[in-house]
Amino acid sequence: MPPRILILTVPHGAAHQRAARALRSAFLDLRPEAHVEVIDTLQFCARWFRAYYNSYLIPLRISPGLWRWIEKIQHESESTGPGWLYRKGAQPLFRYLHSFAPDVVLATEVGTCELAALYKRQAQASFQLVGVELMDFNRAWIQPEVDLFLTTHVDLAAELVTAGAPVSKVVTTGQPIDAGFASLPERESTRARLGIKNDALQLLILFGGTGHGNPERIFQEISRVGRSLQMVMITGRNQRLEKRLRRRLGSLPQVRVLGWVDNMQEWMVASDLLISKPGGGTLTEGFACGLPMLAFDPLPGNEERTCQWIEKWGAGIWIRRPEDLAPAIASLLADPPKLAALRQQARELARPHAARDGALAVLNLLAPQVPRPSGA
Repeated sequence: MPPRILILTVPHGAAHQRAARALRSAFLDLRPEAHVEVIDTLQFCARWFRAYYNSYLIPLRISPGLWRWIEKIQHESESTGPGWLYRKGAQPLFRYLHSFAPDVVLATEVGTCELAALYKRQAQASFQLVGVELMDFNRAWIQPEVDLFLTTHVDLAAELVTAGAPVSKVVTTGQPIDAGFASLPERESTRARLGIKNDALQLLILFGGTGHGNPERIFQEISRVGRSLQMVMITGRNQRLEKRLRRRLGSLPQVRVLGWVDNMQEWMVASDLLISKPGGGTLTEGFACGLPMLAFDPLPGNEERTCQWIEKWGAGIWIRRPEDLAPAIASLLADPPKLAALRQQARELARPHAARDGALAVLNLLAPQVPRPSGA
């Protein structure tokens, strides 16, 4: 029988959805006959529960310090919310799980993993449950119903094991990304095609899929460097931000402003430095292209912890204050070997086949004869 695979995701940032789509494509490449569905988990929950689940946006916008405190408590707790509330709010999801009758459920976000674990426990369901950790370790991932953890890096795998996850259930496959990052174009020809001068440092400035950030402040700081720089600002799906930047900066010869792009791998291959908030998907895609990150304006909590990993792994620099951005760029311009070392370390962290390797690890739960992941 073709396997029935359900992937649970959420619209919080783009990383969860991108990872889910990459996994779906990998499953269908490996098992074309499989029935693979990706759903926005919250759309299958009660409306009031969606409002509760998204309420983190209130302290995040109004008082980042308060959200940092709340997130720290969640990070260290065995659950991200009251179990009774999750059970009540997720009844429509539980009915969908019953009707779908999956062989395996993958959760790309910790709360969705908890919901799937609650249903599996309550219904005594037999499906395999897989937690897909996307640079977001949280103690609540460790539910007894989870059969496999896919982790982004051995350091995060070690955190899971230290927190109580059985080592036999933890495998490091990397963060699932689009298959296009496994077959990258040649750098010099890509720069020429994109109109990038060979003798200029190319900065790629990203604001996430939803266009979060303070681009004017970034531009102000970069302007202090005083060297020949080219930059492209990609605003994602935030059309208002795109129009604002085109109006304010679009006439400058060294600046390009783009909205949503479908050739991110080309821009990453052609660039020398990435300036971005440190979302796990963006970071992983940058690694695949050998592109070091200057992590700027992280959200409180998990993204700040990601900044610490970036610096520990030697694949970027955490810009803790806006005024530190220009000195960091100037320092790398003055020290080409240091910039080359950052690029090399990013390449060493690359896992462009993460989606395929993760899919293989999952299929091994269902049929152990499936070939082992390419990186194993």
